[in-house]
Amino acid sequence: MRFALAIVAFVAAAVMIGLGIAQRTVFMEPDRVSMSAESDGESAFLVIGPDALAANPGKQEISVTGDGPVFISYGRTTDIEAWLGEIPYVSVGYDPEEKALVTETVTAAPGDDLTAETPAETPATPAPTATPAPAATETPAATEAAPDPEALAAATPVGSDLWLDEFTGDRFVTTTIDVPEGISVLVASDGLSPAPARVSLDWPTDTVTPWAGPLIVGGALVFLVGLALLASGFIRHKRSRGPRRNLPKGPRGRLPSAPKPTRNQVAGGGRRAIGRAKRVAIVPALLVPALALSACSADYWPSFDGAGAPATTAPATPPASGDAEAEAEVDPEAPTVEPAVTVPQMERIMRRLAVFTSEVDESRDATAAAERFVGPPLEARAANYTIRGTLPDHPLPPAIPAAPVTLTLPQQSTGWPRTVLTIAKNADDETIAPTALVLVQETPRENYHVISQTALVPDTDVPEVAPASIGAPPISPEYKGLVMPTGQVAAAYADILQNGAESAFAPMFALDDSDLDEALNAATRKKAAETENPTATLTVSTAAGSMPPISFGTIDAGAIVAVDVLRGENSVPNDGGTTGFQEGGSAAALSGFTEQSAKGVSRASGIQLLFYVPGVSAGENAQIQLLGWSESLIRAAEVK
Repeated sequence: MRFALAIVAFVAAAVMIGLGIAQRTVFMEPDRVSMSAESDGESAFLVIGPDALAANPGKQEISVTGDGPVFISYGRTTDIEAWLGEIPYVSVGYDPEEKALVTETVTAAPGDDLTAETPAETPATPAPTATPAPAATETPAATEAAPDPEALAAATPVGSDLWLDEFTGDRFVTTTIDVPEGISVLVASDGLSPAPARVSLDWPTDTVTPWAGPLIVGGALVFLVGLALLASGFIRHKRSRGPRRNLPKGPRGRLPSAPKPTRNQVAGGGRRAIGRAKRVAIVPALLVPALALSACSADYWPSFDGAGAPATTAPATPPASGDAEAEAEVDPEAPTVEPAVTVPQMERIMRRLAVFTSEVDESRDATAAAERFVGPPLEARAANYTIRGTLPDHPLPPAIPAAPVTLTLPQQSTGWPRTVLTIAKNADDETIAPTALVLVQETPRENYHVISQTALVPDTDVPEVAPASIGAPPISPEYKGLVMPTGQVAAAYADILQNGAESAFAPMFALDDSDLDEALNAATRKKAAETENPTATLTVSTAAGSMPPISFGTIDAGAIVAVDVLRGENSVPNDGGTTGFQEGGSAAALSGFTEQSAKGVSRASGIQLLFYVPGVSAGENAQIQLLGWSESLIRAAEVK
């Protein structure tokens, strides 16, 4: 009976182990789903739409093959369409019925009636192996004149602030992304040449086989049970054939004795028998641990956590809000309101901006600085570069930290220009005040430019704002829902700097929170200058700058507003003599005027300011709070 049970156990073990191994081999599904599409050979750009990226769950592995440079970027679909404008491009979508990628050539600007060619369905094909594409063959186009550098710079998508990330290479580029709904991928060569010929999308699939481990380990245990039954059967059988007693008496025949083996036969045969027995015993001893170890991976076992793995991509369609009437009232032709940037996009912009600023500050190239700075920040940097050309030891402009970005507050927008407020700390030196930047992007083809740069006031509390995924509503300069319209803040604070506490606007500002009004007070500055040089009379004037106010709504119905103020100083001799700039000073280096003048000298400083303006709901006693500021010498010259 035990021998029969052992045989049954061995058969069951073989079946279980075989099924477990088969689940990881012949029965296992492919580890990825692959689809591909081809360009039309004429369009310079190819766009992989959100439906194509979400054709299968999981991360998307994108492989692009061409005959020259290859560029891949991904960003919001609306941003990619805005960047392309009226440029024709190949759109790659997904046909759920055919379960294949389809392409169409879009020849009209986004927002117009799109005219497209008949979709060319491209069946799913196995993923190409990651081998370099064959060398490009010479074509007649290769002998044409090289493209105009200016045209190439205008057409290239490389380096745009609209992308969440970008990748470049030669002939073959592959990358893996994990993007939610509303994100598309832009593929190009150099912006002028036709786009790369082939695009392949791969989605890694779930290859978990939860019953492979239990079957293999269970089969190994059943195999051990079969060995135990077999061993116990042999032991019982041996005992049942032991010596017998009380045999009946009678004549017994003499059996012939067996021939005695020689000593060599006994020794050799015994060793071989023992060796065979050891080898037979070692086989199951090695087989069982090997089978058990082969099932140690987590992919071999069922999960008992009660929850599936989170989806790596957003659903193809957003969940219903439950308010059918409200959804029905939405105008499909109405422009979409969305924040100017996303947090990952802003972090990438800050990294690039920090590197650019460091390089341009070292080179003192004001023309290059204009690629990222406008308005007061550009004036301040251009003046600094001029000063450092004469005074090499003069401090550099305030650096822009790359990270950490502690606040990203984009304005809600339906188009361009777009504006964003961000605050970043210096990770290397905590004693440096955080930097607040206001950046503006005028058109989709331009990058963001810094239009305001201030250092936060120590121990200041930035008011609570909406998350970056929602953004802040823009505030009109004439909006009456604040304790002061943002369009009047610059002029009001300029009056305080000019007249001090006697200004009619002084009670509306929280002047005790900072000493800026005292440090830049016109009367204080005039007294100090005339005490230092009694033979000259100093005239100080303070007025609102030329930058329009830029405002961001806060959760408490207030606003954060960036403005600038211009401070002018004229020093004129009062005794018929002469006056001039301090020898070796920054004003002399900026103006290039190092002599004494009977007409006098003038200088101007730009003051960038960041305020919080409470809403009228905050009460009559609510005051405007200074959040950050910076001052820079921007002009100096002899009085004409």
